[in-house]
Amino acid sequence: MNIFEKYLSVWIALAMGAGIILGNVAPGLVRAIAAAEFASVNLVVAVLIWAMVYPMMVGVDPRSLRDVAKQPRGLLITLIVNWLIKPFTMAALAVLFFQHIFAPWIPREDAMQYIAGLILLGAAPCTAMVFVWSQLTRGDATYTLLQVSVNDLIMVVAFAPIVAFLLGVTDITVPWSTLVLSVLLFIALPLAAGILTRRRLGSEPAIETFQARVKPYSVVGLIVTVMILFGLQGQVIVSKPFIIVLIAVPIILQSYGIFAIAYAAAFAMKVPHRIAAPCALIGTSNFFELAVAVAISLFGLNSGAALATVVGVLVEVPVMLTLVAFANRTRTKFAP
Repeated sequence: MNIFEKYLSVWIALAMGAGIILGNVAPGLVRAIAAAEFASVNLVVAVLIWAMVYPMMVGVDPRSLRDVAKQPRGLLITLIVNWLIKPFTMAALAVLFFQHIFAPWIPREDAMQYIAGLILLGAAPCTAMVFVWSQLTRGDATYTLLQVSVNDLIMVVAFAPIVAFLLGVTDITVPWSTLVLSVLLFIALPLAAGILTRRRLGSEPAIETFQARVKPYSVVGLIVTVMILFGLQGQVIVSKPFIIVLIAVPIILQSYGIFAIAYAAAFAMKVPHRIAAPCALIGTSNFFELAVAVAISLFGLNSGAALATVVGVLVEVPVMLTLVAFANRTRTKFAP
């Protein structure tokens, strides 16, 4: 492990602190970064995520996709957890905390907004960052690609009905531009670049050597992304720390709970670890671009719903890193 991987949690903590300081000391710079946005996707963050995803895409061998059908259990767990469990447990936790446990401290109107934001997060499983988590757990790159691709296809038809059912709102407008742009930026383009790179390198040893050389850039991209995300919300974190903490509580419980369900199911069904780890992590992580875009379109930029989706972004990386560490420590518990 290189120095970036070995002390990743330290660099992430420093990046979070640096981002909060940057957001409060240099708000003009942060506003400029925030303005570089198209279809609710921040282009600066998109470039960094692309850099994170590309090294893993180099490991995707298109010829091995036909062998994926031999391991249907990992995909089955992913789909059941993402679409039959996760949206409803997130909604239940949101109602439990904001209509009951936190009710004495939060006005009812604000509480309903936070519940709406959390529901949007729960109904939008991850698209891009799961490639990073898969790489950090030595996941199967080809299988991860399949999981994400199938997940995105289902999201196109299932996201709006689930959100409409849980929110009781019928006029949900899915931001198709955000969906299409995210798929192009985070899946199609990195995959095409990875395949071209494999062809140019030729042999498997050359490919592995190249991956080892570019992998540190992926970790650096993750660190810089965290700093920017926390910088974009630095002033909110300082001005509303209590609300941020309250919103984070159900998100954290949901993240660890969903991971536990998927990871335990994969273990019980004897899914290999290279598939089990990404299978559990894809449901734990969120497609925050989509959730934020819908929250803004439905409730407004300064709404509690939009704030709740943003807190999901802030909580996700630290939580996911702890789950990556746990998955790596328990690798030997899984069948070879």
